[in-house]
Amino acid sequence: MQYYIIDAFSDQLFKGNQAGVCILDEWLSDELMQSIAFENNLAETAFVVKRAEHFDLRWFTPVVEMDLCGHATLASAFVVANFVDASMREIKFNTRSGMLVVKKNDDWFEMDFPSRKPKAIEVTELMEQAVGVKILEAYQSRDMLLIVENQETVRNLKPEQSLVSKLPDSFGLIVSAVGQDVDFVSRFFAPNAGILEDPVTGSSHATLIPFWSERFGKDKMVAEQLSKRGGTLICENCGDRVKISGKATLYLEGKIRTSN
Repeated sequence: MQYYIIDAFSDQLFKGNQAGVCILDEWLSDELMQSIAFENNLAETAFVVKRAEHFDLRWFTPVVEMDLCGHATLASAFVVANFVDASMREIKFNTRSGMLVVKKNDDWFEMDFPSRKPKAIEVTELMEQAVGVKILEAYQSRDMLLIVENQETVRNLKPEQSLVSKLPDSFGLIVSAVGQDVDFVSRFFAPNAGILEDPVTGSSHATLIPFWSERFGKDKMVAEQLSKRGGTLICENCGDRVKISGKATLYLEGKIRTSN
């Protein structure tokens, strides 16, 4: 099968978040797709199957299938627009989170995702032990969202991954604060999914966007994820949906063999 590695949420190589994209004629078995994702050892590997008027899309970490992934959706749209059908300006992906539409505007890809507004929860001793800093507020959606003092606190964070993995009722952990040169910043950790730290996480912004939009009283924002690779996201709150835009660049193009 055709295989690509894309650096998503960046127009520079070795920045943003890597995603593998496999172009299939028909679905492989779940076990084989999970094995390919494990072999690739990227935060996400996306599998794309072309249908009559849309594409089917599934995402796998090295150890689990995901219900929603932003950077691998952006990467898949980049591959479709550049290597499958260069005429496409609107790409529809049928996924476990419903139909996701990605619009291409020059070098930008705008994704339309479901909003996941978080609910306030109590700060616990385990949370503070896991991140090692004072937590101002705590919230819950698919992921746990912890608000800390400032951007430098987020940047310098050294979480205890064994404790992050014990945080209840959460796929991953988002730590966020008001930004200095952007509206807000964040980092994302998901050790139970085989991701110690995800460089740039589109799906976490389905939670961050409604939270910060309400806090700031505005719908359009710019966000930065402060991982080592880093990445920038253009964000918009649209009620029960959010829009997340970014750029991408090609790192690798090749073929995957699934038999000797």
